[in-house]
Amino acid sequence: MIPQHLKSWLSALLLLVGVTLTGAPALAGPGVTPARIVAIGDLHGDFDAWRAIARAAKLIDDAGRWTGQKTVLVQTGDIVDRGPDSLKIIRDLMRLEREAARAGGRVIVLVGNHEAMMVTDDLRYVHPGEFAAFVDRQSARRRDQVFAANRLAIEAAYRRQDATLTAPAIRDRWLARTKLGQLEYEAAWAPTGELGRWIIGKPAIVRLGSTLFVHGGLSPAYAAVPLDDINRRVKAALLARETAVESIINDPAGPLWYRGLAGLPVEGAPAPAVPLLPIAEQLDIVLKAAAAQRIVIGHTPLLRGVQVSEGGRLVRIDSGISRAYSGVPGYVEILGERVFTHNVPRPPGTAAGGKP
Repeated sequence: MIPQHLKSWLSALLLLVGVTLTGAPALAGPGVTPARIVAIGDLHGDFDAWRAIARAAKLIDDAGRWTGQKTVLVQTGDIVDRGPDSLKIIRDLMRLEREAARAGGRVIVLVGNHEAMMVTDDLRYVHPGEFAAFVDRQSARRRDQVFAANRLAIEAAYRRQDATLTAPAIRDRWLARTKLGQLEYEAAWAPTGELGRWIIGKPAIVRLGSTLFVHGGLSPAYAAVPLDDINRRVKAALLARETAVESIINDPAGPLWYRGLAGLPVEGAPAPAVPLLPIAEQLDIVLKAAAAQRIVIGHTPLLRGVQVSEGGRLVRIDSGISRAYSGVPGYVEILGERVFTHNVPRPPGTAAGGKP
């Protein structure tokens, strides 16, 4: 990981050596109620599962081109981490944003907690394959340049932990910790980078007709906050790379992290703990405040498949799609006011279990 005070220097270096940092345009507001909505949950770097679901939902053809016509696709965040192929999924979604718009459809990607972690440089769950996707012919030279330009600061940081370390030992440790492609990856997810700018342009919560979509959930603590204000606050927090637990992008009761609608307690909240209301009572509060009939959430894995519960008011779509979880790939289809769940066969390959 690069010390925060070196980020601006690294971005300047990457621009100097020709790494393009561009962003995709932000999407417009929710508009009229779509005739067909497809919602897909946490993908966590599993490109094959993503493509299998998108084909099953008739969103794409075998070449990956948009065939969904006027369908609205909502991907509820957590594209990244745990699996190796997040960049391939993001490239697909960037292209499909354009193709769907030309066909009269739409692709809406929401901010998940793992996207926020990337922007704020929290790389705890990054799969090595994610860094490898950013390696090019200049990666080794860039890594050497970053070390040489910041050698004194790096050596001082290491020696604060172990004063006996020699300069060669520090260099070896830093190189071992800083994988090839990692510097490019971190720069791409910075607010000025390609992926950072792309995700910062996305909403955290959106209402389409009578359905509310959010990554983690809308807690009673945020129910009175207008949706536009939630999105503005999330964008501002991402731009500022906020790491405090009080920030909306880190708050366990906030829209990216809340698990209360899955029946799990709010842990680590900055405010004094409040007893968790029954899910039905939470839904009474948040749906009334948002003028919605149902809420669709991801974030908390339900490995037996996507689920509609609470009289149709709660739709959970994190079904452990990624091989990291070995769950049941699936999606939700909303036609008017009717909600349908669909399971999709996992593409061939060896599954590897993981933890929520």
